[in-house]
Amino acid sequence: MDKEKLRKFVAERSERCRVLVVGDVMVDKYYYGDVTRFSSEAPVPVAHVIGQKVSLGGAANVAHNLAQLGCQTSITGFVGSDSNCESLLEQFTLNGIEWRGLVYTDKPTTAKVRIMSGHYQMFRVDFEDSSPRDKEFTDKMEDYISRRLNESLDALVIADYEKGVCTDRFCQRMIKEAHAHGVPVIVNPYGLNWLKYAHADYVTPNVKKLNRILLAPIQRKDDQQAERAGRYVIRKFNIKNVLTTRSEAGISLVGENRSVHIPTKVQEVFDSAGAGDTVIATFAMALAGGLKPEEGAYLANLAAGVVVGKAGTYAIHRQELLDALEAVEV
Repeated sequence: MDKEKLRKFVAERSERCRVLVVGDVMVDKYYYGDVTRFSSEAPVPVAHVIGQKVSLGGAANVAHNLAQLGCQTSITGFVGSDSNCESLLEQFTLNGIEWRGLVYTDKPTTAKVRIMSGHYQMFRVDFEDSSPRDKEFTDKMEDYISRRLNESLDALVIADYEKGVCTDRFCQRMIKEAHAHGVPVIVNPYGLNWLKYAHADYVTPNVKKLNRILLAPIQRKDDQQAERAGRYVIRKFNIKNVLTTRSEAGISLVGENRSVHIPTKVQEVFDSAGAGDTVIATFAMALAGGLKPEEGAYLANLAAGVVVGKAGTYAIHRQELLDALEAVEV
């Protein structure tokens, strides 16, 4: 890889990249406390809360990564008229993310509330309704995406977490419309129904997600297995390319007639939460800026290496990616 070319791109050209994130927005809330006793009401531990943190999750975390990398970032998804939505808007505004495409529905804003003791998660409470939204809400989202495509975009990210946005019809319509405007589509897949991603330019699963749709699971450290799995996805689901994150084994980019396996730097994995969001965001930035897919995969692999060393959901900053590039031996 041309290290100087990549450095210059991240430092100077990422700000020109216009990326729209479409999908399931979430808010992550963390309550940190000391656990020293059990409740007198029931045999459960009592956490005395001494701190809290609000961060962006799901599609919102993908957008957060893009914004931190310097991209012109916009987002659309479903929210509710509630305090969790207010938390999202505050974070979007703080990070310079264009959020006017959010669609208010009669369902709650998806939120995950975690009770933490030290570095350990004791309990999680989810606020969500994953059922598909009524047509009037979907129409509003599709209208917004059409306007953004007409205004000019460099990449469209579909971030699917099966929370009600990414139905078969919706995904196929958005992929077709993006391609009509010459805009590449990168998908964060979820679940078993990958037919809805047909004709997407890239899907970015990790091995766990990939194994769920394979006839036989693959091992993370086997390059040949990763390549065969990628080709299987391409043929079965009519997807153009597969970018598979393989934890400590690195990342694999597989197309119909090519494959690239990029090893990762050996390091301690502190927390892999949100690493997939960082990968798809960094890769989308690279494609939006005109880099080769192999160069985007290389940057995404570096970015993931930074994020897994952080606690909780974490969005990489452009300077951290530049520092990781600088540390690479030529």
